[in-house]
Amino acid sequence: MKLKKTIRLSIILAALISLSCCGPKQIVPGDPSLEAPGGRLFKRAEKKFDARLYENAFELYNDYLNIYPDSPLAPMALMKIGTIYSVQEDYTAARQTYQEVIERYPDSPFVDDARLNILMTHYHDGKFYEVISDAGLIDDHKVSYSVFIRKYAVLGDAYMALECYSEATDAFLQVYAASKNQEKETAINKLNESVAMLSPEETESILAQTTDPALREYFIPRLGMKYAGEGDYENALNRLTEFVTEFPDNRHTPEILDLIEEYKEQAVYERYTIGCLLPLSGRYEVFGARALKGIELALSQLAPLGYEFPIQLVIKDTKANPAIAAQAVRELAEMKAAAIIGPIITAEAAAQEAQARHIPIITLTQKDNIVETGSYVFRNFLTPEMQVKTILEYSVENLGLSRFAILYPDEKYGITFMNLFWDEVIAYGGEVVGAESYASDQADFSTPIKKLVGLYYDTPDDLLETKNIVEGEMPDEPEAIVDFDAIFIPDGPEKTGLILPALTYHDVTDIYLLGTNLWHSSRLIEMARQHTQGAIMTEIFFADSTDDTVHEFVRLFEETFAEKPGFIEAISYDTAMILFEIIGRPHIRFKASIRNELMTIKNFPGVTGLTRFDENGEAHKRLFLLQINRQDFVELEHD
Repeated sequence: MKLKKTIRLSIILAALISLSCCGPKQIVPGDPSLEAPGGRLFKRAEKKFDARLYENAFELYNDYLNIYPDSPLAPMALMKIGTIYSVQEDYTAARQTYQEVIERYPDSPFVDDARLNILMTHYHDGKFYEVISDAGLIDDHKVSYSVFIRKYAVLGDAYMALECYSEATDAFLQVYAASKNQEKETAINKLNESVAMLSPEETESILAQTTDPALREYFIPRLGMKYAGEGDYENALNRLTEFVTEFPDNRHTPEILDLIEEYKEQAVYERYTIGCLLPLSGRYEVFGARALKGIELALSQLAPLGYEFPIQLVIKDTKANPAIAAQAVRELAEMKAAAIIGPIITAEAAAQEAQARHIPIITLTQKDNIVETGSYVFRNFLTPEMQVKTILEYSVENLGLSRFAILYPDEKYGITFMNLFWDEVIAYGGEVVGAESYASDQADFSTPIKKLVGLYYDTPDDLLETKNIVEGEMPDEPEAIVDFDAIFIPDGPEKTGLILPALTYHDVTDIYLLGTNLWHSSRLIEMARQHTQGAIMTEIFFADSTDDTVHEFVRLFEETFAEKPGFIEAISYDTAMILFEIIGRPHIRFKASIRNELMTIKNFPGVTGLTRFDENGEAHKRLFLLQINRQDFVELEHD
């Protein structure tokens, strides 16, 4: 790796300037400095250096410095020693030598070269942050042309190594601006590397700051092709059209005109065709059937809401099979579908295919990192992050709580919630005073509860043998130390129904009980009865809500399907309504426009709460908060 970097940097610098990147200024015949003390000795060292006999040259330069430390040639000798260290890849010694030039000879004309060469040693050592930091020590207004060029060349390469492509581009633009005519081409080659890694938004920002015709001629078509690569044909066509208008005589204009026609053809899609990927057979068919009811209800509401466009739903059964889901996306792409709802299962395979074909897809899954698949992948579903943020916000800001305990199952669901909850408590400035786990098949929870409240460890033998203890008589049981305001238990109703009575048994009372949406089950109340009273949980959909939007949805659903809707029906209904509303907007011309509009949604008033998507495609919702009151779940008001 080091050799690769060294070769790469030397090529860059050799192309940019004729002066060696590490070599200090050379003396020329007739230079009066040769008449300085020890001139002959210095000249012998130079001959050995030029012949690449570095060990001999090193000894002679050191001899010269020992004998003539104050000679005008002393800083040059030190620079040559630093160069020899660099050639030998002893960059630490080289750096120390260049630093010695700066400290011993601060008025020397070699100081700027020494500072620059320090940057080079950092780069070769892979210390890219040090390159960036020390570059600030070189004053752009006082250095020579060659030092300026080399500084920004190595700075750009350091940023590239750190994958800071925007900053690298800025550095290479400095090289370009300062370069002479024949050197600008090399600077453009460097820009090719960095610009290729920029997002369209970053490229737009750079383009907006330049009026140089040559740079505009360079940036505009690349920006257009970047947009096309992301399926954003609207911006691609706008930029490429701008290019042929601004540079009609450019030798690449005929090629750009061909690209414009190609992109126009690729941009064609069926605006009102929506794909639905659902598991309608197999193990998960019950969930697919429920989701389909929500989507069909949304479709039936278009006319009553005043939408007059002809939505066509193309329903595909994924059978919960990744290969079938991926193939379904490919078929939808051939049909030029505008967007996709789902899937619930096998979301990863479908998302990857949709991203590759630039089709906006709103998945209905908790699959980790699904939105990181790409900019066309969205998620509208209940996530652990949503639940933790909602319940902590209410606990801290509405209830004034600050000290928490966590009791969680030692499996993926419990561990995920435990970590998220703990992090969120810290973010709010609170404290987790205890966290205990239990096995997923555990039925007796005495041990983890005792550990939480200081009852687990036996009384030491030496305390039992005090004179105050009558033989055969045991001391009183110690009291539980309940030093927390609330306990968070991320588990289902069956296990939680056993844990809550056990908490009371061990005197863990007068605290808030906090849980996830899994607590929203009549089974929990049946099992734990009075021990559940006051328990608080999050929920994404509450059919008994007093919210007018929810009430109307429940009424319509019951009239249509003769049953009460659940979470799956509600989230599918909301997802469909979001897409239908966006597709009906008159200015939507391309699939990328649908993606962009999804990201601009602010507080869509759905039945699963106010919804928006962030820049990564992740839904953010204002969840419901429920509390158990007698035999019922009641909705809590919260900001």
